Amino acid sequence: MNDEQLLRYSRQIMLPQFDIAGQQKLLDAHVLIVGIGGLGSPAALYLTAAGVGTLTLVDDDRVELTNLQRQIIHHQTDIDQAKVDSAKRNLLRINPEINIHALNTRPDQAMLDQLVKQADVVIDATDNYQTRFAINRACVAHRLPLVSGAAIRFEGQISVFDQRRTDSPCYNCLYPASGTEDETCSENGILAPVVGIIGSMQALEAIKIICSMGETLIGRLLLFDALSLSWRTMQLKKDPACPVCGE
Repeated sequence: MNDEQLLRYSRQIMLPQFDIAGQQKLLDAHVLIVGIGGLGSPAALYLTAAGVGTLTLVDDDRVELTNLQRQIIHHQTDIDQAKVDSAKRNLLRINPEINIHALNTRPDQAMLDQLVKQADVVIDATDNYQTRFAINRACVAHRLPLVSGAAIRFEGQISVFDQRRTDSPCYNCLYPASGTEDETCSENGILAPVVGIIGSMQALEAIKIICSMGETLIGRLLLFDALSLSWRTMQLKKDPACPVCGE
């Protein structure tokens, strides 16, 4: 770590639970973010600012005017551009030392398997169940920690699934792969700060996992209600009959 890096990350390094060792772990880490919209925007921004060494961004959408209300990584001048290209350019303005791989595609199961193998942590910031289940399968197969978030209307949720721990459930333990219907912001609406809160917490959980710091959300689902500004916690248990991670 050079003098400029020590200065850039000094406010984190001074934390006794974090220190120089924690910063070095971030610099050596690789985080895969699938979805660079409302959730992926704050997650990517904070991970870049915090000094995660490598980010892989995956999204097949282009920036639209309606995105700018909540997808804070994109600007007015980015409209009609690929989201991953817009995100990469704006992230490098914050921290030019980060290695960023931008993939303008909707990943299938085979691609996710390859991408997950190369990462240390995966952030699911997508808005459809098909992709969420595919990401979960890849993370279970390669025993990689998954930070899952979702938000709609005035509500959000976040959890961590980590098959490195034998007692950890997977995303499929929480939601069955069949009979689950997508709910999108374009159909139901979303209050902008809600995705900011959940996406920022996804970045926080990813940093905690990388640095082996504190207690992560394994086995817990946090539910956020913006109207009452309240949190509820649901305890999650591994499903022995789960078709993805069960025995």
